[in-house]
Amino acid sequence: MSDNEWNEVAVDEQGAHETADGSPRVRAERAERLEGALEALLLMAEEAMPTATLAEAVQAPVDVVELALTNLVDFYDRSERGFELRKVGGGWRYWTRAEHADLISAWVVSGQSNKLSQAALETLSVIAYLQPISRARVSAVRGVNVDGVVRTLLARGLVSEAGTDEQTGATVFSTTDYFLERMGLSSLEELPPLAPHLPDASALEQELSQLAATVDVDGVDESVDAQSGDAHHDAAPHEGMEDHE
Repeated sequence: MSDNEWNEVAVDEQGAHETADGSPRVRAERAERLEGALEALLLMAEEAMPTATLAEAVQAPVDVVELALTNLVDFYDRSERGFELRKVGGGWRYWTRAEHADLISAWVVSGQSNKLSQAALETLSVIAYLQPISRARVSAVRGVNVDGVVRTLLARGLVSEAGTDEQTGATVFSTTDYFLERMGLSSLEELPPLAPHLPDASALEQELSQLAATVDVDGVDESVDAQSGDAHHDAAPHEGMEDHE
């Protein structure tokens, strides 16, 4: 082989190495640029977000988004932030670190009366009678955003996460043994029926059950009038309307 041929082989090999080295670098740079957008999405998320969903939102390849999320996990760990990014249940979500659990519990409970607010009582009632039920469905029944109230009920130990909805994948909530204890009940079967306590409550109870069963993950209930066949759409609770404990 001539000197020129050897030189051409050397150049080809060098170019191959440069291409291989450059691709991960470009991928890493793109992942770094996505980190801020991913943080914003995750901060707004009510449920764990799958990598594919995040990738669709930021219009980037799944592997690049996965790298960006892994980088964020490492960054939060190295900087010893009070929160962490976890991949649980097939999705990503922010969590406070376990070492701060006592502090957070004390802060949530401190200064608060043992009595629950009207908003908390109403939300707890919906969960008790329609459990297991997701936050979106509770919001649809009550007509307001219940995120803050549900967090309070979780902190008080009255409700707990009870898996995920088979159709939507949303986290569902149920009452706890502590709830039964506080209510003086042995089981949920001892909950008083709704009908005797409300005007036309039997019809209301049926309507609430149907609403909780049909509302979709976006909080929109769609049903068909049996008489006219017309579809009726009930808007989801306005984002700005939120109950506060």
